[in-house]
Amino acid sequence: MRKKRVLLLSEGFGTGHTQAAYALAVGLRQLSPRIQTRVIELGTFLNPIIGPMILSAYRKTVSKQPKLVGKMYRSGYHKSLNRMTQFALHRLFYNQVADVVRQLKPDSIVCTHPIPNAVVSRLKRLGLDVPLYTLITDYDAHATWTNPEVNTYLVSTPAVRNKLIARGVPPTSIEVTGIPVHPNFWHPHDRAEILNQFHLKDMPTVLIMGGGWGLLYGEELVEYMAAYADRIQLILCMGNNDKAKEKLLADSRFQHPNVHVIGYTKEISKLMDVSDLLVTKPGGMTCTEGMAKGIPMLFYEPIPGQEEENAEYFVTHGFGELMKNTETIDRWFRLIQEPYAAYQHRDTLMALRNAEYHPAKCSEAVLALME
Repeated sequence: MRKKRVLLLSEGFGTGHTQAAYALAVGLRQLSPRIQTRVIELGTFLNPIIGPMILSAYRKTVSKQPKLVGKMYRSGYHKSLNRMTQFALHRLFYNQVADVVRQLKPDSIVCTHPIPNAVVSRLKRLGLDVPLYTLITDYDAHATWTNPEVNTYLVSTPAVRNKLIARGVPPTSIEVTGIPVHPNFWHPHDRAEILNQFHLKDMPTVLIMGGGWGLLYGEELVEYMAAYADRIQLILCMGNNDKAKEKLLADSRFQHPNVHVIGYTKEISKLMDVSDLLVTKPGGMTCTEGMAKGIPMLFYEPIPGQEEENAEYFVTHGFGELMKNTETIDRWFRLIQEPYAAYQHRDTLMALRNAEYHPAKCSEAVLALME
């Protein structure tokens, strides 16, 4: 019997969209041997020269002018991509998408970014007869995600569902599934093995993440944390930002034996299992991974727009707190040095997680849609 094929389309504007696509793909294959998946970052795949140039320009804008990014997000918040814009995108960058779909012959298409979602929606208007599922990878619902050709929206929370309904999406076309995380985040790993693998000590540990792009905006606060190195083990994940990684490694404040500076890794799930606190930007994917592991989170300098909405959700639901100043750091660093208080807090977060989120639910939902 032919395996059912799922084509997952993303874009590289931030790493979370593509991470969600891969997480869903692996989750689907783990739950069913009858599923075959393919993940494509569409713009780079179709335009291997121009695509990376556009992504590089976007990355520089995010790092240098985050307020501008937020202003752009807000200015189009209530405007879906109109048909003229979709046509222009198709002609300029995505005119080969129909050929890709024809060659891969998917039984279903899942889009984890608004642009491929708009492109596939246009193809469906022109006659493509393949179910389109749209996975919104944040805790907000920008209007660019919405198209009448979408068969089902997969969303993070009931609040996002209500925002889509307010935009005219039929309630029957929305499923609250949570954002998918890789199956590595579904269950805990062996603590002793992780400590040995990463040459870590069995002591209070803080995991500091700059996202896939390794962007640490609050450098003065990170430097403040380094002063705790005698009592707190620090793991700094700098993603693909080799320049920032080398800068930290050259700084004497980060050369303490209890400070570990690393680059991109696929082992974040393990590092979360041996950490007592996660310090991160509130990207939808990283926050969901932290929630899946039940680790308390401190959020620094959310980019105006979707990161602010992400932070608001996790703060109001008790999973994290905004890192406003050094007093916040002191309070949390004291708490994780008290074993009973730290374990009790994590147990509370796991209970909250179990009430709010099931790590495999999104993969299970897509499987059910395909039956």
